[in-house]
Order: sequence, then C-alpha cells, then structure tokens
Amino acid sequence: MLHDRVLVRQDAGEGDRRSSGGILIPATAQVGKRLAWAEVIAVGQNVRSVEPGDRVLYDPEERAEVEVQGVAYVLLRERDLHAVAAERVEASGEATGLYL
Repeated sequence: MLHDRVLVRQDAGEGDRRSSGGILIPATAQVGKRLAWAEVIAVGQNVRSVEPGDRVLYDPEERAEVEVQGVAYVLLRERDLHAVAAERVEASGEATGLYL
C-alpha cells in the first residue's frame, strides 16, 4: 500500500435485515444513503489513525473496488473514513474505541 491508502474488506451484511421492531426489510428495498462497515486489511506508510484489524465506517459510494487473488477489496484514502472502531483503544480504558 502506498501513501495514505487503506485496503478494506467489506462486511457481508448486504442481504435482508430486520428493523428494531422485528420487521424484515428485503435487500432490494430502497434505503437512504447508508454508510458501511469494513475490516482494515492493509495500510500505507502515511496512515496514522488505523491499523490492520480495525473496523472502519465509510461511504460505499466513494470507493474503488479491486480484486486480489479472487477476493474483492475496497481501496480508500484515510480521509474518506468516517469512524474507526479499534479493540486496541477499547483495551486502554481511556476512550470509547470509536473515533468520530
């Protein structure tokens, strides 16, 4: 990875989902703009706020997809990340582990 690039693997939660009231929402239903979670696989040398293994929140419309050895990944700039959920921060006891 070069510069400020982050390679992530998108979570597989693209199918049907349930509302908080238990209503089944089919995958084909129109939904407003929705951010997606992904796991960080690799980072460039200038990335400062995430490490491999962290989970990040990003906008799926602002992405570049790439396939490596038959596996689909998403390539992002660090500035395109909206939030980071990291166990290493949660373990320190000083923060919530979610940067917004």
